[in-house]
Amino acid sequence: MQVTLGRMTASARYAAVAAMMLALSACGARIVPPAAPSRNYVPVRRPVAATPIAPVAIVPIVAGANAVSAGVIAGPAIVSLPITDTQAERALAAFRLSCPSLMRRADTSGLTRGGDWQPACSAAASVTPGAARAFFATWFESAQVGDGKAFATGYYEPEIAGSRDHRAGYEVPIFGRPTDLIEADLGLFSDDLKGKKVRGRVDGHAFVPYFDRTAIDQGALASRAPIIAWAADEIEVFFLQIQGSGRLRLPDGSVMRIGYDTQNGRSYTGIGALMKSRGLIGTGQTSMQGIVQYLHDHPAEGRDIMRENKSFVFFRELKGPPLGALGLAVTGGVSVAADNRFVPLGAPVFLSLDRTDATGLWVAQDTGGAIKGSNRFDTYWGAGDEARATAGGMGARGTAFLLLPVGTIARLNGERGSPAP
Repeated sequence: MQVTLGRMTASARYAAVAAMMLALSACGARIVPPAAPSRNYVPVRRPVAATPIAPVAIVPIVAGANAVSAGVIAGPAIVSLPITDTQAERALAAFRLSCPSLMRRADTSGLTRGGDWQPACSAAASVTPGAARAFFATWFESAQVGDGKAFATGYYEPEIAGSRDHRAGYEVPIFGRPTDLIEADLGLFSDDLKGKKVRGRVDGHAFVPYFDRTAIDQGALASRAPIIAWAADEIEVFFLQIQGSGRLRLPDGSVMRIGYDTQNGRSYTGIGALMKSRGLIGTGQTSMQGIVQYLHDHPAEGRDIMRENKSFVFFRELKGPPLGALGLAVTGGVSVAADNRFVPLGAPVFLSLDRTDATGLWVAQDTGGAIKGSNRFDTYWGAGDEARATAGGMGARGTAFLLLPVGTIARLNGERGSPAP
């Protein structure tokens, strides 16, 4: 199917794709309601189960440095994927926004070059209403990276109680970027280290790791970092750091929006798995809501557990919507975080998962400290009760297919000296 469409003119391909899509149907949409009150922990939403599409082939897992070394094979024809009209329209809007970055940025996945995206980006500018699905099926081909077996979690934009000034009831500092935090690009020192960065600080004549969470909690940032706001609950600040952005509901009812600025360079530790391994929470309590409840019920022990996650995030005030790794606004139900060594940032991704709410067409517009490896994704759900309930309990498995410009797989196979699959 893909070869036949590739030989048609653009207008003929649109017509052919549109005709084939008339037989396809699906459902699903996302809404982003107002944010939840600070301490109102919303129960986890019961997901609707779905049967994921099987990977194209069973491919041995290869610990590659990027998508190309992990192995890339052709996926199913995009016209056969159950992409809804709503998903396609929303993904098209996000893709248009991402196009300048796709054509400008160096793709660390090794899959694409900036010019590869130019035809699709040019065509995206003139897609008429109702033709979004045909657009994706015309200008893209699907690809499976490695074994294609996907795991997706969720994140959202939380709202917590905060204040711009230090006052009674608001005792937890929210820090901005420290003045002595240094990010070093190791690729400047060795070609073998291209794409690798470290963060730390100078101590005398030595470059050393930056302060971890425990040291920061105990006052290591005094005079080193600005305090941009104060919060009422240290546990909510901890999870705000995990989410990467959020809203502070100020005492006068107004909202201060903050977002990720940088991180201390220390490794991220997921405390949910840690708590489960110690028998502190049961299998049914590993959602964010269950973890938060335990931490509140055991404040001293909870503080020690949070400190085992040495990673610490620093924020800046935002004047607009939350931004992803591309510096662009992220959209609930559309934007997904991925590892840019395996997914070109800005590229569409179809996730076929074992729950219906996370199955569909997404656009990779963000990254995350815990989102590492091929086929690992973090779905963004926006703000509010529904977003919190969905993201907090998200843990879906299935298959991932990247949407790449038509001809990408043939070019990659040609560069490897093997025939296209």
